[in-house]
Amino acid sequence: MNAQRIVDYKNGSYELGGGVVDPLPEDAPFFVKDYYDYYKTVRGYHARSLNSNGGWNKIGCMSFYNQPILCYAGEIRSAVLLVHGEKAHSCYFSRDAFGKLTGDNKELLIIPDAVHTDLYDGGGKNAIPFDKLTAFFQENLC
Repeated sequence: MNAQRIVDYKNGSYELGGGVVDPLPEDAPFFVKDYYDYYKTVRGYHARSLNSNGGWNKIGCMSFYNQPILCYAGEIRSAVLLVHGEKAHSCYFSRDAFGKLTGDNKELLIIPDAVHTDLYDGGGKNAIPFDKLTAFFQENLC
């Protein structure tokens, strides 16, 4: 990472890590196919989307290396609603985070049959639980 920082400094710009792979390899894992279906098609492509194009700065997440992301999750007193697709490759993260939360104002909502990107736009499955989100915010923010 430090070598990349030096390269970026000398070039006066950040090198990008690449967005979602294109063309899509036949043997790509399901989650890559899912991302491709969203970021590389009219469904989710945008000219300024990092995933649709050149990707994130290679050193963009460097600050996370010293950050134990879930270390203090048990100290959160505010209400928490974690929403994840059942078939999302990253669903384990919400399950792990929920397992560290304490208090009776925490909820893990797993959307059946939904993948990661279904919660961006519904995925044609009406996957986004708008009623649940509305109720949660009204109960906890008002």
